[in-house]
Amino acid sequence: MRRLILSLAAILCGCIAMNAQTERSQVVEGGGTGPYKAQVVKDASLERFTVYRPQDLKAAVKEAGRLPVILYANGGCANENIQMRYLLSEVCSYGYLAIAIGPYDEADFFARWRGTLQRSANTAKTQVMANGEVVPHLSEAEKRAMEADLRRQRTQGQGGQPRQATYPRMLLEALDWLTDRNADPESEYHHTVDLKRIAAMGQSCGGAQVLGVAHDPRITTCIILNSGIGDMTMQGVTPASLANLHTPMLYLIGGPADVAYPNAAKDFERISDLPVVMINTLDGHEGTYYETHGGAYAVTVHDWLDWQLKGCTGSSALFLNDEYFRMKRPEWSIVRKNY
Repeated sequence: MRRLILSLAAILCGCIAMNAQTERSQVVEGGGTGPYKAQVVKDASLERFTVYRPQDLKAAVKEAGRLPVILYANGGCANENIQMRYLLSEVCSYGYLAIAIGPYDEADFFARWRGTLQRSANTAKTQVMANGEVVPHLSEAEKRAMEADLRRQRTQGQGGQPRQATYPRMLLEALDWLTDRNADPESEYHHTVDLKRIAAMGQSCGGAQVLGVAHDPRITTCIILNSGIGDMTMQGVTPASLANLHTPMLYLIGGPADVAYPNAAKDFERISDLPVVMINTLDGHEGTYYETHGGAYAVTVHDWLDWQLKGCTGSSALFLNDEYFRMKRPEWSIVRKNY
């Protein structure tokens, strides 16, 4: 009898272990400013991705309904999503669930990018480094040297091995995983997401990955951050790929100082029959991602998603009303068509 009880206990424990999903979680910036404080989750059954979601998933769903989904691809097509942690956490605190390509490893990220320039801060006395550190302002020569080092490190790891170990279809693999978990009564994600409200979003090279899967009929809208294909071929995406788009598009670009600016402008001209908005800021290629709660980029992304995925018509004013746009973002510019 004792052996039988022990055997049954072992089986039960094994079943619990198999059903357990959240392996590790942590909170970024207090979970964001929204009503559903967010957390970053490592799921045992989703090895190559990170989940951003409300901490109390059931409570958020009970109050707000099933959550819209964000599929996110990283700058540099990197196998990590630390750069966008503030923005993703902030947006998810307003009732969204995001799956980002790559693991979440702050220790590795902060160590690897220490001393490497990310972008200039708004003041003349400081610089923001790639791991978020604020350091004294550097000379132009030091800045150019660090920017060259940043480009090198983004494409090469130790021993010259490429860091770009991701591909566009990973976004759809994440969606397939979530679809299965949403239908599984044993999953903590059971009936928590609305699979008819899905945004694909990517920054820089990750924007090309979004364009590579934007043809999928399950995707509702796309957000292209500091990116555009222009006349390039990247991640299997070419200018011809724009013909496969079928959703409203937001291009959020850092202005002429953004290396993606010419490509985004060409994309905007070539997208002929879809609603498309292109906003240009003065923030260059790295946006406001290291500012508190993701800065103005996070607010803009949140407004777009609330409009496109939640039907909040009030959130459309930033994109459709020129007077309102100038009042809210006087330093930015906007163009739109097919609206």
